[in-house]
Amino acid sequence: MKLHLVRRSVKVSQKIILYIAGILLSFVIGGIFLASLGINPLSYYRDMITIGLIGNYYPAKSIEGLLKLFVPLLITSLALALSFKMRFWNIGGEGEFITGAIFASVVAFTLEDTMPRILLIIVMCIAASLSAGFIGFITAHLKVRFNTNETLVTLMINYIMLYVIKYIGETKADWNFFLREDSERPVFAKFPENAIMEGFKIGNFKLLYTVIAALAIAVLVFFYLKSTKHGYEISVVGDSINTAKYAGMSVYKITVRTIFLSAALIGLAGAFTASASGTISTDITNNVGWTGVIVAWLSKLSVPVIGIVSLLISVLQYGCQAASASYSQIDHNFADLMQGIFLFSILAADFFANFKIVRTGRKTDA
Repeated sequence: MKLHLVRRSVKVSQKIILYIAGILLSFVIGGIFLASLGINPLSYYRDMITIGLIGNYYPAKSIEGLLKLFVPLLITSLALALSFKMRFWNIGGEGEFITGAIFASVVAFTLEDTMPRILLIIVMCIAASLSAGFIGFITAHLKVRFNTNETLVTLMINYIMLYVIKYIGETKADWNFFLREDSERPVFAKFPENAIMEGFKIGNFKLLYTVIAALAIAVLVFFYLKSTKHGYEISVVGDSINTAKYAGMSVYKITVRTIFLSAALIGLAGAFTASASGTISTDITNNVGWTGVIVAWLSKLSVPVIGIVSLLISVLQYGCQAASASYSQIDHNFADLMQGIFLFSILAADFFANFKIVRTGRKTDA
């Protein structure tokens, strides 16, 4: 007797039920962990879902913190969806994000006094996009010309760039303008004032320009995929490369263009995050390169759904951090555990919504 996975088609209502069941299961599992630590699960979940707004004297700061998680996740997920639609498995979001953040920082520190804030931030974003886009160009070129495995190539880029930023952050030297000069131990320096992202002040709340830019990017990507020739070509190449060639399309040009754009957007997200934070760090990505893969997958590469899922996962991430800060029994690592439980349960629900396990063959007596 053998077990096989078989794709299945279920009604939308059934999928919704499975997803709800997955979410409820994650609440139950998380509740068991919380109860074992002497924490009331209902209180924890209340603080998590409300991102710590209840009883908070500075609610605007909580919303700002949430949006700082939402913006890079949304842009990265949209960028990965572009490549995934073409069946180009770009797993290098982490490396491309770090590349963008590093090159944005180079511009911030070297051109700090030469131009006004708006122009400097624009140059930072351009440098970040071009540098990360170049990585996308190389991986796409290798894939089309030499049939390399893009998953392995982009995965290795993640580790290369991770060690690059670690080297920068741990090396005190005359050339290293990324670090504070007044600190004996290696500490990343703050950006000059005119390299830090600004926003609209609404009372005590500051709406960063990055939020508006991210929403504009989502709209542009939606129309790019749905209403342009380039978007149509991406769909054709994703469905069948041979069909694209038969129709006279340049697979090389389409692939290189799309992956360059995908990586450039992720680099832009890195620049946004660095500018909004006013510095870089070894953990600046907050794992958006990996989480973005999950968001794109769960959203079935639909731009509107990506926006919704990105916001929900951002609420989950920030809410877990906010809730964990209220209990001495746990630290920030428990927030990561809770996020893992929720994401695993939702992915399990997605799996059972698309596959079923069947048995084939018969048992035979020995």
